[in-house]
Amino acid sequence: MDEWRSMGAAALGRGIAAGEIDPVALAQVFLDAIAAHPDSARIYARTTPERAMAEAEAARERARGGRRLGPLDGVPLSWKDLFDSAGCGTEAGTRLMAGRVPARDAEVLARATAAGTVCLGKTHMTEIAFSGLGINPRTATPPNLFDADAAPGGSSSGAATSVAHGLAPLAIGSDTGGSVRVPSVWNGLVGLKPTHGALPLAGAVPLCGRFDTVGPLARSVEDANLALAAMGGPSADLRGARLDGARLLVIDTIVMQELDPTVSRSFDAALSRLDAAGAEIVRRSHPALEEAYALAGALYTAEAWAWWRERIEADTAALYPPILDRVRAGQGVSAADWIAGWDRLHALRRDYATATAGFDAVICPGVAITPPKVAPLLEDAEAFRDTNLKTLRNTRLANLMGLCSAALPAGDPGCGLLLNGAAGQDARLWRLAAAVEAALA
Repeated sequence: MDEWRSMGAAALGRGIAAGEIDPVALAQVFLDAIAAHPDSARIYARTTPERAMAEAEAARERARGGRRLGPLDGVPLSWKDLFDSAGCGTEAGTRLMAGRVPARDAEVLARATAAGTVCLGKTHMTEIAFSGLGINPRTATPPNLFDADAAPGGSSSGAATSVAHGLAPLAIGSDTGGSVRVPSVWNGLVGLKPTHGALPLAGAVPLCGRFDTVGPLARSVEDANLALAAMGGPSADLRGARLDGARLLVIDTIVMQELDPTVSRSFDAALSRLDAAGAEIVRRSHPALEEAYALAGALYTAEAWAWWRERIEADTAALYPPILDRVRAGQGVSAADWIAGWDRLHALRRDYATATAGFDAVICPGVAITPPKVAPLLEDAEAFRDTNLKTLRNTRLANLMGLCSAALPAGDPGCGLLLNGAAGQDARLWRLAAAVEAALA
């Protein structure tokens, strides 16, 4: 049964449907693995064994009676610790919410449970979800799959590492500026960010509601697509997905600048393989992106400060200083500047849509850098800040432009690529992602 830990969620679901895998035994395998893993306390904030076994027993009965609720019925999932779970602590990675126990599940968790999935527990995350590095000195910093001394990526750090280390077949995280996709790239996983608004945020602790999204982290596009379907989100029929004839745009502006040599080499190699598989790759510039990025600081920090300010000011010492400084920057943003910034960003989104029309996706490296070592960043607040901004730079393109986005592994460990699709074209992008995944496999 140990082999179940390395199987994808879809394969586990097929095994349950065929009567080859018992959902109760499956849940117990993962709970036992979590209990035995030397780094489990750095990955899971808390587990929910009683809930998991009850849900697995119900899935077993449905499977025996031929009444399965869907392809993931009986498959265990981990949940980022900002999704409310009834009767179980949900603390958003911060001491500011220590002891917080919600009375009901977040809407996406309730939907996934209604689809038969089994909740294993809650995974660690960056404090209040406001960093892409995944470093959290206040609670826990999960171990990167490829280098235990390196940052895991965040803010869905525990979500990624729960899958990467075989402690969950599938994880659910959130993505405000790259928080699903960065840890996916840095741990060799697939991460999907749907169009903003495609999944409900009710019962999810917010960071920036106008950018927050819910997304899965998984071993494959197939698994992630099924997770979206289980939550009632945009999913696709992946059968027959083909790459030949796809038009991919490389924007030779901000997302292609100052790449680590390893990242650049991996990306170029991936482009060559996609070209050989029949994709048409076009390069163009789009300088207006620079202006959109310049707006980001005010738009993100002002909204984060609006929700978190009372909690933060009640106990400023609870937050790691670089996170505190980042969210406090929102204090100085005027209402007029925030409104004007959003008006301008909407105009820039329209310009971007026109410039990229006719392409199936905009493609770029997943993260500009490979996973940095944790220790030097903890010793230098300025390095923490600068590295965090560079980490989130490429993923933030999709959040700023209101796109759907897929992160896929690409070549070297800790490297990946992003496919960014037009708003509302999620299913089309997931099919393309499946074709790209096959070409790079």
